[in-house]
Amino acid sequence: MSSVPDVRVGNWEAVGLVAGREITGRLKSKAFIITTAATLLLLIGFSLVMKFVSGGSDATVGVSGGSVALEAPLKATATSIGQTIDTRQVDEAAGRAQVDNGDLDALLVGDGGKIVVVVKKEIDEKLRNTLNVLAGQLALNQEITDLGGDPAQVGKQVADAKAEVRPMEPPFDYNGQQLVIGMIAGILIYMSLLINGQSVAQGVVEEKSSRVVELLLATIRPWQLMLGKVVGIGVVGLVQMVVIGGAGIAVGLATGVLTISVSAAVGTVVWLVVWFLLGFFAYSLVFAALGALVSRQEDIGGVITPPLMFVILGYVLGISILPSDPGSRLIEILSMVPLFAPTLMPMRLAMGGVPAWEAGLAVVLVLALIPGLVWLSGRIYRNAVTRSGAKVKLRDALRAT
Repeated sequence: MSSVPDVRVGNWEAVGLVAGREITGRLKSKAFIITTAATLLLLIGFSLVMKFVSGGSDATVGVSGGSVALEAPLKATATSIGQTIDTRQVDEAAGRAQVDNGDLDALLVGDGGKIVVVVKKEIDEKLRNTLNVLAGQLALNQEITDLGGDPAQVGKQVADAKAEVRPMEPPFDYNGQQLVIGMIAGILIYMSLLINGQSVAQGVVEEKSSRVVELLLATIRPWQLMLGKVVGIGVVGLVQMVVIGGAGIAVGLATGVLTISVSAAVGTVVWLVVWFLLGFFAYSLVFAALGALVSRQEDIGGVITPPLMFVILGYVLGISILPSDPGSRLIEILSMVPLFAPTLMPMRLAMGGVPAWEAGLAVVLVLALIPGLVWLSGRIYRNAVTRSGAKVKLRDALRAT
């Protein structure tokens, strides 16, 4: 009998060949190009919309006659309660015409001693609140004057009077931009894990159902094929993550929507890359192994749903809790648990205020989990990938030799 020559290649050379095949095919695919381009357009559009929205004021108010003296107090009052009001000096007749045609939201008339406002039909509630606060200040100033006091001096003392807060732990001041960046970071990580992780399982099933895997395993070992596929798809996902994350931050800084420092923006992208790599590698090993249990694409959802639920749950918890409670103790703990860390920790890091030891511990725990996943997933993949037909039971794949 003639012997079959051993055509196996070196371990890492085989992994590199499989990874290169995945990278080349997916980078040239229409799905990758369209998805990346569409996401970039959405980010650019979102930045432009935010710039337009944030650049406007809550209301434009005309001042006429004696009410011109209320222009500065009106703006100051609006600012003190979180509103932005533009003012315009006009004569009363022109002001009424502008209110009628919508150029002005309201017009202040009278001698300035009290608030008299002209609107077309109804007054906006936010503007009403601002004017009511200003009316109260005017009434208070008049009482102070009648009592022989100095309204300006009293106003200064009232403004300077603040409660003395003594926190037991130093608080972290989360601003709106940090919260938005954290949510965007969570969405990018979630979508990348969801799409690229499922691509690994789909690729495994595609090769298994077409019997290509049998030809490949004639020259390389099962773990090399599995790892090469995970690495290849991971590189493509990483390229997409860097392009989208980097472009999004660059557009935000260029348009002025983001006013955070460049170093903070770069740090956000770096952490996105780190957690994409950790999360993708850990979850994709599991997806590849579970994908090997089935032979039909329509059966993939059933086998990868259990681990996928941890990705979804982490994302849902993050976007549900962090906007209203950035310092949530529950999220803080879960973000260090390997199953949830890939989705929750990037959100917290983008927001800032995460102690270095927490970020480090989360990374170490995921890294410690990966060797176990490599062994477990490799065993399942090796014992199930060549068995076509009916779904392979997980316990059979674990017991097979």
